Amino acid sequence: MRLAVNIDHIATIREARKTDEPDPVSAAALCELAGAQGITVHLRGDRRHIQDRDVEILRRTVATHLNVEMAATAEMVRVAQTVKPHQVTLVPERRDEVTTEGGLDIALHGANIEKVVRQLLDARIDVSIFVDPDVEQIRTCHKIGAPKIEINTGKYADSWKSGGAWKPELEKVTSAARAARKMGVTVLAGHGLTYRNIDAIAMIGDIEELNIGHSIISRASLVGLEAAVREMIALMRDPRRV
Repeated sequence: MRLAVNIDHIATIREARKTDEPDPVSAAALCELAGAQGITVHLRGDRRHIQDRDVEILRRTVATHLNVEMAATAEMVRVAQTVKPHQVTLVPERRDEVTTEGGLDIALHGANIEKVVRQLLDARIDVSIFVDPDVEQIRTCHKIGAPKIEINTGKYADSWKSGGAWKPELEKVTSAARAARKMGVTVLAGHGLTYRNIDAIAMIGDIEELNIGHSIISRASLVGLEAAVREMIALMRDPRRV
């Protein structure tokens, strides 16, 4: 099972001050050095974190696999056709959401999504669709020609965090992954996965890759903070010549 690290929240910190640090490009390099086998970013229509510049430079610098999440819009198709990331993951998007709230409803938006999938595949860009663990939705993804899906693990993560009945949600993910593999669809998964709830998902053999972002960036802000403070103190005590 591969890990692709979503670095959106490195850009969130940068955009909070509209400055040039921390740079998502540097973060991607560090993730790869640590062993990540892919980098994921979400280029939103409102550009709240990741910017076009980030995607363009990441395409040139990511040594593993660049996955760009985006809405199935004409604007985003043009961006993808120009930048040509290794993979595009089609996701639902609303301006007032804090983060992606659920999978794409392929049954409802099938005609448009099928068109976008074809445009991306024709541009030699691999395509995945972010969907809830619903076999009918996955069957429709297969029908419209999507070679990959990413199963939304959000409900599993929410139920685990609240101490609720998380095992039924886990079974939905497991069954959906199994069904997709039988259809010949490559299975990815992600959303809400953390250091605490990862174990059960990591044991699902039909899932080839996990996309994890917020939990990793959150932990990095703590386990890396001491070193950052020590470095600043050292510079203050022994200033460099200017």
